[in-house]
Amino acid sequence: MLNILGKRYIFFGLSLLLILPGLFILFFWGIPLAIDFTGGSLLEVQFSESTVPQPSEVIGIFNDMGLTDVQVTSTVDNELIIRTVFLDDAKRTEVLNALKEQVDPNLVIRRFDSVGPTIGNEVTNRAVVAVGLAALGVVLYIFFAFRGVAHSLRYGICAILAELHDVLVVLSMIAIGARFFGWQVDALFLTAVLTVIGFSVQDTIVVFDRIRENSNIFRKLDFETLVNHSIVQTLQRSINTQLMTSEFLLLSLVLIGGVTLREFSLILLIGLLMGTYSSIFIAAPILVVWENKEWKNWFRGKKPSTA
Repeated sequence: MLNILGKRYIFFGLSLLLILPGLFILFFWGIPLAIDFTGGSLLEVQFSESTVPQPSEVIGIFNDMGLTDVQVTSTVDNELIIRTVFLDDAKRTEVLNALKEQVDPNLVIRRFDSVGPTIGNEVTNRAVVAVGLAALGVVLYIFFAFRGVAHSLRYGICAILAELHDVLVVLSMIAIGARFFGWQVDALFLTAVLTVIGFSVQDTIVVFDRIRENSNIFRKLDFETLVNHSIVQTLQRSINTQLMTSEFLLLSLVLIGGVTLREFSLILLIGLLMGTYSSIFIAAPILVVWENKEWKNWFRGKKPSTA
């Protein structure tokens, strides 16, 4: 039988390699928040091919108008995404007139979004509340559904730890993207995180439910062997279902989708992949570590038992 749990500390180490670089960047440089959270305006405009300005030129035009906190990102199709402080209708008209007069009289407005600071704070608060309520709901549901299994609360806590793992991987990725590619945390990022949490819980419950079923069938097996057997039984289902239902679709969106959704699609692609990974290689192994109380031997030079 494939001995997945025997290599659990290797999987733990791999997860740390995925998480720590992003957390390092997050600690020292932070993650830039989009206008959804901070308040501000986003303007997406398309120029004629021969008149596309450099980002520095656009920033200079905005600075001349008294707007100093300006970020400009180039995209495909001769488009620029401009992020700035909150612009009312009068200021937006002034900005567009300046761009038409100094750069391209035929520029096309693709998108204009404005969020006031009050709305930005509300979005931030609701984001924290939504994640907290989701985590609490998962613990309560698993505790109730697995009430006939010994130490049922452990299953819920392990599921939350797997979710936390997935969220940390996504945060690490967005921190790296913000540092090197100019990404920002916006409302779509929150949507991606909540979606990742949902898929992670789904896969984790599938594995845990098989452990519960096998607990009644293979009563004489030690817990680690039973969990490893349950993982192997659900391995093909978890991988095939994830690949067929979401990963291929998201990969196509990343490769050939629009620029506006590319960052969101990439976050979902990696996040959902981590959701499947954590249900197999993180949640169930943590359950075994907890059952064996292996932390008592971590600093004694004694290797944990393997199946």
